[in-house]
Amino acid sequence: MKASISNISKSLVMSAAVSFGLVSCQPSGKSEFKLEQQGDTLTLVHITNPTKYLLLPVEEKTLEGQVCLVTGDAADTDMDVRLAKQRVDYFVPFELPAGAKKALVRIRKTPKDAVCWSRIQLSDTFDTTNRDKFRPLYHHTPLYGWMNDANGLVYKDGEYHLYFQYNPYGSVWGNMHWGHSVSRDLVHWEHLPVALARDTMGHIFSGSSVVDLANTAGYGDGTIVSFYTSASDRNGQIECMAYSKDNGRTFTKYEKNPVLTPFDGLKDFRDPKVFWYEPQQKWVMIVSADKEMRFFSSKDLKDWTYMSAFGKGYGMQPSQFECPDMVQLAVDGDGNHKKWALIVNINPGCLFGGSATQYFIGDFDGTNFTCDTKPEVVKWMDWGKDHYATVCFSNTGERVIAVPWMSNWQYANIIPTQQYRSANALPRELTMYSEGKDIYMAVNPVKELEALRKETKEIPAFTVDNGKEFTIETLFDGGDGAFEMNIDLTTNADCSGFKLMNSKGEYIDIYLDMKDGKLVMDRVHSGIVDFGKNAIPHEKEAHDNRVKNSINYVDDFALATWGPLSKDKQHRLQLFVDKCSIEIFLDGGKVAMTNLVFPNEPYNSLSFYSRNGSTKVNACKLYALGL
Repeated sequence: MKASISNISKSLVMSAAVSFGLVSCQPSGKSEFKLEQQGDTLTLVHITNPTKYLLLPVEEKTLEGQVCLVTGDAADTDMDVRLAKQRVDYFVPFELPAGAKKALVRIRKTPKDAVCWSRIQLSDTFDTTNRDKFRPLYHHTPLYGWMNDANGLVYKDGEYHLYFQYNPYGSVWGNMHWGHSVSRDLVHWEHLPVALARDTMGHIFSGSSVVDLANTAGYGDGTIVSFYTSASDRNGQIECMAYSKDNGRTFTKYEKNPVLTPFDGLKDFRDPKVFWYEPQQKWVMIVSADKEMRFFSSKDLKDWTYMSAFGKGYGMQPSQFECPDMVQLAVDGDGNHKKWALIVNINPGCLFGGSATQYFIGDFDGTNFTCDTKPEVVKWMDWGKDHYATVCFSNTGERVIAVPWMSNWQYANIIPTQQYRSANALPRELTMYSEGKDIYMAVNPVKELEALRKETKEIPAFTVDNGKEFTIETLFDGGDGAFEMNIDLTTNADCSGFKLMNSKGEYIDIYLDMKDGKLVMDRVHSGIVDFGKNAIPHEKEAHDNRVKNSINYVDDFALATWGPLSKDKQHRLQLFVDKCSIEIFLDGGKVAMTNLVFPNEPYNSLSFYSRNGSTKVNACKLYALGL
């Protein structure tokens, strides 16, 4: 992981005392600041010869204060920061103007006796060295702060741009910006500065990006044009546009924003997905509108006309539609038989509680999407509990590559990490296949991930008899919890499974329940799970469906998820294990399952078992993974 922010100088010395009026705090050199406390909850920070950052002390479980760099410009924007009142959990950098002689920072809603005033610091550096034991080794994460939905995914000039919902001022949701990382191989990610920052119009919510190859918007051939929802109490949720003429590094927000507002004043109107519809030479925008998706069209990316809506009463109920995408794929690889998949992320609505991703297969004529199945039919892209906000890269030709957010809104803000929250699941390639008279999407990890393989361990074929076990005590010497497993097995049992274990007695239980036709992943004993007792169900989730649908339910984290399993006796499983996650792809991606885990020690043992019959493991190949 490449850090774009250098390490803190260990020689930085601070002396500070907080009292009424002005207090001077001076690090080494000529930079200094004075605190002017006006009343109980307003403080002005006067900075002379500003360093690069003002380091703000954060206490996660306190109310937000408001921090603003005051320039006198109408664009000056308050940022919500949980400034430390009683204790300091960590620091976040607040960038100061480069080359300025003076700077003024206004801090509101923070009492004058808060501990932050004695800990606030000036610095030219900020330490991004990892200090979280659960930070993944090969999944994308922010260097620090909060991340949720992937946004604006676009491929251009050999680079994959991953923008994402980002809070640079804390590791819980807030201050929505678009963070930015780029990759040339979907494996190694370089962290870049924030692409779109929260402004006076509102938070920068989710959206999409396109490459305007034909200069329809007038900003030049090949300009990256991005669309996002601006969200605020004052303006509601409105769709805005920005464009980049330097390959996505920096953006200019459209001076006539917004480009689209809800014609009926709808509150939940967000996450614009824009794509080019070649048969009619026009752009199409899909916006999630409460419990439906609305379709709009444009010739120039600026003026949008309503066309149609889809979704009311379709899919899992009750639910809230969010983060749409729509892609066209060949069925069974037949280029003469193509279908559209409308991807609909929902929160709530997950079979096991919280957020999830469903999709609908059908036809699109440039105006209307027509679903092939009845409203009550639900097709899940993933059968785990930590797969959400799945959207696809644009401009990738015949390949359709999706990136999910790897968490669940029930507990995303309280998972046991602190320097960062959260991670993306692995990039997945989507294809379409038929089964009987129906059509589904297959989800498989992108082939580029094979570059992660560092060490191979192949286990000769073996058979596990009824009631017996076959154990591999050590998967890899010095195992760090990052590996891939490829298993081909034939089952003649009611249940064929295996446990990934560590020396602390923690384990994840994965099994094929042939009797009930289910692939199951049970994380009840996986490690740290107690925070699930503090999970917060969505207000619309006023039912116990998640309890009924889950297996071995203890709380909203400690449970088992399951996906459908065919009656075939032979099955292939591909698993990716990282510091805090397990992703399963069954039978060529016909079933995918993504779940978080937080073991106190990496899993490094494997034990196969078989119940009411025997199981033959035809092949078992393991790869240690690393960047």
